[in-house]
Amino acid sequence: MATTQSQRLGIFAALALVMAATRVHISILHHDVWDASWGVFFLAGFWLRGSARWAFPLLMALAVLADYFVITGQGMDFWQHYCVSAAYWFLVPSYFGLWMGGSWLAARKPGLNLRGLGLAAGAMLAGWAACYVLSNGSYYWLSATVPQPRSFAAWFANLGDWYLFFLETTALWVGLGLVVHALATQLGRTLGHADSTKLTH
Repeated sequence: MATTQSQRLGIFAALALVMAATRVHISILHHDVWDASWGVFFLAGFWLRGSARWAFPLLMALAVLADYFVITGQGMDFWQHYCVSAAYWFLVPSYFGLWMGGSWLAARKPGLNLRGLGLAAGAMLAGWAACYVLSNGSYYWLSATVPQPRSFAAWFANLGDWYLFFLETTALWVGLGLVVHALATQLGRTLGHADSTKLTH
């Protein structure tokens, strides 16, 4: 949605900062701040549509770097951590599903109305579902930490255990981002109207 390269770089920097800060589990007033990563990838797809060649790989690299910082900071070997299995690399297509959801929404140019809100909700749910099924499924079926024997029934039970938390977290950050988008859009219209009024006098 950003039109100039400077705007895209500014948006990227802001999103990267939010993801890095929350992915390392910062606390505010002794309360952990929920990881914004899923929301960030959706919003990046929305605001940076057309910049996936550079923005998506950089965000992925930042996510891995943050994980490395957290894991090694606890005195553990990154490659031996239970989260870093073969399934870890499925985060790439998982997060790209979120990016594509945001990009799809941007292509529809949603307005600040009920239709736009419906499109945003549908795009977020589709991107979230793709990310959740890929990330959860790959971990369940590929991670050595999941007890044997595995079964589809147990996987579906695991999906049910975690879906609400990840949905709430994603919806929270996407909602905050869309509020910022709405405010910025309205401000831009107001300033543009004020400038046009000056030119007519």
